[in-house]
Amino acid sequence: MVIRSPEPADEPAIARFFTALVAGGESRSFHPHPFTPREARHLARGRCPTGRPTEDIYRFGFARGEAVAYGMLRGWDEGFAEPSLGIAVHPDFRGQGLAGQMIRQLHDLARLRGAKVVRLKVYRDNTAAVGLYQKLGYVLTEHDEAQWMGRFSLTAGTAPDAPTFSPQQAA
Repeated sequence: MVIRSPEPADEPAIARFFTALVAGGESRSFHPHPFTPREARHLARGRCPTGRPTEDIYRFGFARGEAVAYGMLRGWDEGFAEPSLGIAVHPDFRGQGLAGQMIRQLHDLARLRGAKVVRLKVYRDNTAAVGLYQKLGYVLTEHDEAQWMGRFSLTAGTAPDAPTFSPQQAA
């Protein structure tokens, strides 16, 4: 997989990827924006999903010309110092380590931007994602009944000033 910024020629591949996410049910647990051809067009042209210029980071992983993974760091447009990370992997390509590759590259890009911490939210019942985030060093804390809040320190590898917590403790 090659991870890079999307380009205009990638629009059809991104639209197919978004269609696969919706068909696979991914949009129920990962919904940063609608997964439609319109958003694919905006992203392929270096804009945010709504079509505005952006300082946020959007990357896609490509294999054999097809989009197989999607990652983002959002929040800079709104002035936040801690970007929010989001990722999705094509249903046919899961279990191959692509999510971890995407996350590590997004961490590197966040460091280059001067971020000290990356945050995310993950649904509690998304056990594969919860396990991956914990394996990578995210510290999960309560957010609400449905989701955990994860934080990852880009300088130390763990979340600063966060209590050690495991979702199994809440079960």
